[in-house]
Amino acid sequence: MIYLQNLIDFFNNILWGYILIVSLIGLGLYFSISTKFLQFRYLKEMIRLLGNSATKEVKDFEEHTEEKSISSFQAFCMSAASRIGTGNLAGVSIAISIGGPGAVFWMWVIALIGAASGLVESTLAQLYKKDDNDGFVGGPAYYMEKGLNKKWMGAFFSILITLSFGFVFNSVQSNTITIAFESAFGLNRLILGLIITIIVAIIIFGGAKRIAHVSEIMVPVMAIIYLGVASFIVIKNIAMFPEVIKMIIGGAFGIKQIFGGGLGIALMQGIKRGLFSNEAGMGSSPNAGAAAKVSHPVKQGFIQALGVYVDTILICTATAFVVIISSNSWLGVENVQGIAITQLSIASQVGNWGNHFVAISVLLFAFSSIIGNYYYGEINISFLNKNKFILNLYRIIVLFMVLFGSISKVQIVWDLADVFMGLMAITNLIAIGLLGKLAFALLKDYEIKHKKGLDPEFKIKDLSKEIRNKYNLYDLSKEWD
Repeated sequence: MIYLQNLIDFFNNILWGYILIVSLIGLGLYFSISTKFLQFRYLKEMIRLLGNSATKEVKDFEEHTEEKSISSFQAFCMSAASRIGTGNLAGVSIAISIGGPGAVFWMWVIALIGAASGLVESTLAQLYKKDDNDGFVGGPAYYMEKGLNKKWMGAFFSILITLSFGFVFNSVQSNTITIAFESAFGLNRLILGLIITIIVAIIIFGGAKRIAHVSEIMVPVMAIIYLGVASFIVIKNIAMFPEVIKMIIGGAFGIKQIFGGGLGIALMQGIKRGLFSNEAGMGSSPNAGAAAKVSHPVKQGFIQALGVYVDTILICTATAFVVIISSNSWLGVENVQGIAITQLSIASQVGNWGNHFVAISVLLFAFSSIIGNYYYGEINISFLNKNKFILNLYRIIVLFMVLFGSISKVQIVWDLADVFMGLMAITNLIAIGLLGKLAFALLKDYEIKHKKGLDPEFKIKDLSKEIRNKYNLYDLSKEWD
């Protein structure tokens, strides 16, 4: 086992210490500059689109759209269900405990820059989505196959996301749930793992529509309640707020960190945990974004980019502030790591019920992630092979991994998740880098129509003949004409 751990650590050091730091930030900056920081300029539009999709567009959708499709808001909730999980609670705590408060700053950076990558990848997924008679499906595998004419690349990505999200990440989520409940209530991890596995089975065998309905109910409720408690703790300690900000900025750029090696640790932890949480550029959320019915691909790109902000700028930051404010409650305590840090932090501020609150929050956050992660794997399994037996086999393995994660050791599970996530991100970043100019053309089309006061609608013929030929867009006329 020690040899496996060393091998995993070796790969992680290369992936996260060199390759991904450069590629994530570099490509995110390239997209940001090329679009004149569209993720900031159109923030108001993102919020408006999400609001419309949750109200008026949902009504129109129910009246005029076939039952097999899902709404834009449901797609947002499905991706948020996967994003908002243990990374927001346990992952942030791990980053701070290892990299210090400065890691939080680099989480912010990767979110603000990464939102541009999230916008691009989800826009491309919408463009290349496919109607498979059960609803729209799409994602990186589809734009790799159609846009780049590289089906092998799409197949490779599909294998990676199935292994990482369907299997390893779901083990991480169930692992965190059972640890939190064992700490808060003294519950047996195996028994709780069996209960979780049974409930997951009921949902995932119900198909995409059931997953979408569960997500649109769970995600908003759990996020609002958690943010409410975190806000109470911050307001209660508002006098400490300037010191918290000082610790975050100082930890990211301080002289002590630069010369003591702490800067590199903070930067690596911030980027690693930021990406694990918000998934910007990783190629996961486009799988959900592609399932929505919208009039222009950029609309869902905007909505998915907003999801990056909700995840990191709101929820991860809420956890970070609580952990830093309450650091005296866990610093120096032996064998405290991951979710236990968050539990101790909140309990120190609101009393023992805070420990139970975190456990229940973890249950909701991580459970929603499990079903969201499963959906990503299902979409990519169908890309590889539409055989019903293969899909059911995938479902059974997912359930086994959920149960396995509920009783396994945490460290090797987290480290495996980092390896698969890194490889998946590299594959997707290469693809969206090559397809960047197509995304820019779509964004320009949206901006032109938006500035005219129109509700942008996209047609393939709106793009130049050169673009249509280069990126194999003629086959998409069924969805976009």
